[in-house]
Order: sequence, then C-alpha cells, then structure tokens
Amino acid sequence: MARQSRLILPHQPHHVLHRGNDNQLIFRDDEDHERLLGWLKEASRFYSVAIHAYALMPTHLHLLATPGDDTGLALMMQKLGRLYVPWFNQKYQRSGSLFQGRFRTSLVETDKYFLACSRFIELNPVRSQLAAEPGDYPWSSYRHHAGLRVDTVVSDHSLYWALGNTPFQREAAYTEFVAQGIPDAELKGINDAVMKGWPLATDAFKADLERKTSRQILPAKRGRPFKKPLPPAPKSA
Repeated sequence: MARQSRLILPHQPHHVLHRGNDNQLIFRDDEDHERLLGWLKEASRFYSVAIHAYALMPTHLHLLATPGDDTGLALMMQKLGRLYVPWFNQKYQRSGSLFQGRFRTSLVETDKYFLACSRFIELNPVRSQLAAEPGDYPWSSYRHHAGLRVDTVVSDHSLYWALGNTPFQREAAYTEFVAQGIPDAELKGINDAVMKGWPLATDAFKADLERKTSRQILPAKRGRPFKKPLPPAPKSA
C-alpha cells in the first residue's frame, strides 16, 4: 500500500524533524553546524520558506517553518541533503546515506500551537542534557528570540512580534514563556504529532482540514458501522 503524501499547506507553519540514519551523528564539530545553517539560509530564501525556529542536535534537527507554496518545503530539504551529505561524507571519508529516509513533518495550527512548538524545539537541547539553559546552546534559534544575538537564518513570525511593542518586550515575554517549561501533555502531543505526521491542532481545525484537503485527518471511529434495524416482515393473510 502506497504511503500517503505529506500534508503541507502554503502559508501554514510546519514542524519538521529529520534524523540521522540509525541515529548516527549528523554533526561532529562547529564547522558542520555552520555549514548546514549557511545552506539552510540560502535554500530557505531560494524556495520561499520562512524559518521561525530551529535546533541542530547531534543526531537530528528540528525546524519550525512556513512554506510559501506547495513544493518549497520539500525542495528546500532536498537541496539541503544534496549539498550537506556529499560535503559531510567527503570530510569524514564515509559513503552512503546520512539521513533516515524522508523528513517528518507536522502541520501546526498557528494561533493555538505555534509558540508552544517553538518552545518545544528550543528546549530540545535542555531535555537532551546538552545544556543547562537554552541560551547555553549555540545551535538553536533561542538566542535570537531571547535577544542574545541576531540570527539571519530566522524570520520572526507575527505571533512573536505580537509578544510586545519593542524588541525588549518581545524578548522578555518569550524568555519568560520558555522558562515556564513544557507541560507533559503538551510535550507528548507535539512529539507524537511530528513522529506520526499528524497535524498539531485542535479537532475543529482538523475537521476543517479534512473538508479543505479531502484527506482523513481525524481518527476513524472504531467498531462496525451502525446498521439500521430491518423493517418488520409483513403479516401473512
């Protein structure tokens, strides 16, 4: 049975996860991170994909990105692979695939889950015990949002701008939001969505997606379909 194509909608945020094959290292030193970020910046602009948040982890990467059309996100990820993998293989004298098949993606309901997904991504290094605080980790977008540096890879989303009228207000509000941590249910919901390719959204939003895309989004009802009772047999004369 052919697998269903990814659900990608223009002008809608998507949480992207791409893992190393067999969880192998995809970044070994600072140059590796810098090289991928440079190509990410280049490819995202070429294919009109806005990068709102990211975290480059030793064995995988997370992106929160909004494509401008139906194909830009996939084309951007393909371009990254075509540039980064041969360069990485040559540098480390290896061959073969680096990434684990197709990247995973989860469409994100903007108003409800965008900031939560950004927080999930930027706290990934803390959850993985790579840093005590999100600002200690150099390979995520957190320092940009917290006002610790300007990151030209990042395109700020309107919801981030809505956090305050000045850069200081936005940075302070976002820092406080991230410092609150992630509730367990939210953590599980975001992780399950991206791992299974589900939209990160309310049921009402998912129902609307079903109508717009003619795809099954909400889980099917369990059990056999309800059967109407047969009419009574006519009485014999």
